[in-house]
Amino acid sequence: MKTTNEIKEIAVQVIKTEKKAIENLENFINNDFSNAVETIFSRKGRVIITGIGKSANIGTKIVSTLNSTGTPSIFMHAADAIHGDLGIIQNDDVIICISKSGNTPEIKALIPLIKNTGNPLIAIVGNMDSFLAKQADIVLNTTVESEADPNNLAPTTSTTAQLVMGDALAVALLECRKFTATDFAKYHPGGSLGKQLYLRVEDLYKQNEKPSVTPDTGIKNIILEMTSKRLGCTTVIDNKKICGIITDGDLRRMMNTHNTFDNLTAKDIMSATPKTIQESEYATKALSMMRAASITQLIVTNEENEYLGVVHLHDILREGII
Repeated sequence: MKTTNEIKEIAVQVIKTEKKAIENLENFINNDFSNAVETIFSRKGRVIITGIGKSANIGTKIVSTLNSTGTPSIFMHAADAIHGDLGIIQNDDVIICISKSGNTPEIKALIPLIKNTGNPLIAIVGNMDSFLAKQADIVLNTTVESEADPNNLAPTTSTTAQLVMGDALAVALLECRKFTATDFAKYHPGGSLGKQLYLRVEDLYKQNEKPSVTPDTGIKNIILEMTSKRLGCTTVIDNKKICGIITDGDLRRMMNTHNTFDNLTAKDIMSATPKTIQESEYATKALSMMRAASITQLIVTNEENEYLGVVHLHDILREGII
């Protein structure tokens, strides 16, 4: 068994080896890369990615990245392709074949069949003298000096280079398509990430009660309104205009500064400059405002600044937005 320091040194060496390989990819970004992006962007079909072994695993990840950033993609396993899955390919598709050696039997069998379809073939390959590199229309070089393992056998550095080249393609295409955060949200509606991009205040506050009192409302009724609506606050409304807010904190300050409460009204204890947010704003903005002001509620308004309700910090956290 290795010592603790030896284990850490192994990890550091792996990271250094892969880092060097990634940095070296910069030298391989040439006109072929631009041509690959332009070819994919200009065609109306999909990107079909194929490979075998660990390169196939990388291919499935690149497919996911492309799909989520606006470039429709499908993975076609190289072994399955020669047993019927070639039917996936349609006229306007672009094929990307990923391989370190470019000479595996499955790849050699598959490439002539792909060439027969007439579809553009892009290679992501680590051997520029390989069968794949020589047959491809466009070649993206992912050559590495060595794998990260001491035997130079396990696909490590090479697959990392393939992955990074795939990410470079995806991001270049994303920018060519002028793909926005709103577009991203369409493909990521689930989970906290999607909610950050599409969830708005109007999706949250409507489930809450709508507490309100007038400036002349007495303490007892203020407390009843706050406790019955269970939001820890109430808005103060005068002639349909928002003139303040009373929170649990305001009640505590009242108890510290007044000996008797019988004659106090809402206007005596309210905060006269409440934080408000329009219902059309994103929930993430509401969260940011709450954090900045160290508060847990915001008054929700429309474009005419009319009082609509209250959004609470718990409403946002319940949706998994943090």
